[in-house]
Amino acid sequence: MTVADAFDAVAGTYDKARRRLVPCFDAFYGTAVEVAAPPLRAALAAGRTPEVLDLGAGTGLLSLLLAAALPGIRLTLVDAAPGMLAVATDQLRARGVPHRVVRADLADPLPAGRYDAVVSALAIHHLDDDGKRALYRRAAEALVPGGVFVNAEQVAGPTPALDRRYDEVWVAQVTELGSDDAELAAARERMRHDRPAPVAEQCGWLIEAGLIDVDCFFKAWRFAAFGGRRPGVV
Repeated sequence: MTVADAFDAVAGTYDKARRRLVPCFDAFYGTAVEVAAPPLRAALAAGRTPEVLDLGAGTGLLSLLLAAALPGIRLTLVDAAPGMLAVATDQLRARGVPHRVVRADLADPLPAGRYDAVVSALAIHHLDDDGKRALYRRAAEALVPGGVFVNAEQVAGPTPALDRRYDEVWVAQVTELGSDDAELAAARERMRHDRPAPVAEQCGWLIEAGLIDVDCFFKAWRFAAFGGRRPGVV
């Protein structure tokens, strides 16, 4: 089963479990929105429609949060799972959010255009490390000067012992929030496709890609939001 198949199988119910399976949901996604916001606000203030590229967009969860916080943006959602994109399309249409969807793998060329923000949530960790580094380079090149890249991501611990501890804490937290054995087992099955990397290494790769002001803006065990901006006028 491919990554796309695994997520298409749960497209209709995926969002319902997010607040259990991502215990730090509000701070995690909220930080990603705020990191992406400055160039989008600047474009709106200048009378221009901000362009946002959402990589591995899934059901459009992050795109919807961005659109709610910053009305007037235009979104391009990329994902390899058609069922997930169908859910995203329904939700964005219902809210009247301008958007387009592109069915593509994260290893494919990015949709043509220049973007004020390139964002991603819980998707890039499906790539191996070389794939992540290559995608970060393509994302940086797709930004307008001053544009921002932010990745709200599942990361690995910097040591095997810490990685095991991340998992122990995650299991305890999601169980306390109400995840049952079946939900945990389904999550574990999807996690077989995961190839997370430590956040410090990934911030280094963003610097290699040419971004500046790179930082990890939020971290709670295995969940981190990090990114940077392309040099130029904000």
